[in-house]
Amino acid sequence: MKRKGCLFSSAGILLAALIVMTFGMINGFHAAPAAADDGTDARQLVERARMTLENFMQAPETVGFRKLARDARGVFVAPQVLRGAFFIGASGGSGVFLARDFQTNSWGGPAFYTIGGASFGFQFGGEASEVVFLAMTDRGVSALLKSSVRLGADAGVAVGPIGAGVDASTANLSADILTFSRSKGLYGGVSLEGSVVAVREGLNNAYYGLTVSPTDILVSKTVTNPHAAGLIETLSRAAGGK
Repeated sequence: MKRKGCLFSSAGILLAALIVMTFGMINGFHAAPAAADDGTDARQLVERARMTLENFMQAPETVGFRKLARDARGVFVAPQVLRGAFFIGASGGSGVFLARDFQTNSWGGPAFYTIGGASFGFQFGGEASEVVFLAMTDRGVSALLKSSVRLGADAGVAVGPIGAGVDASTANLSADILTFSRSKGLYGGVSLEGSVVAVREGLNNAYYGLTVSPTDILVSKTVTNPHAAGLIETLSRAAGGK
């Protein structure tokens, strides 16, 4: 009996260690800027986001995405979201968010965020995905102006339509946010239910050269950075606007 109890104790310790390691991986996305050049990280993230949008514009499978993007109020792009490889699956990455002003038909941003989540399940092997989601409602945009938002709770989220023959009208039009992904060259929907999107203040401040909030960047537009011109031009071709 003692041996059996010891076995369960060891298993519990191992499981606890895996939990700590998994959430440590997600938290690492918040801690990394302290040891790196935030300005360089921000500029690299913007360029990679531009390349991700280029990919989504060209693939025949993303015709639904391109049609819906024309009506989107905001676009979030995470060039690389990593999924963990333990008994407890975890995912995390960094991304940029741009918001549209329909009165001027212009885009504001980018603002910088992390995205992370954890889910229980027997899952082995790691996976890296490009993730894009469209904020289709004012509620979706407003949620992302907060310092932290939980998708599915603070804003409704649904998987976007994917496929060469898919019509955008088949999408869940009641959702605040529609999600899309690309992994290993294949496009698909991705469930972000329960994921947390949080502001990366360090990258925002470094990219614009002063202390700013998402509202300053995306709504008031009190700050801009010429470096973002390429990203905004690509987004304008994909979703309209300027």
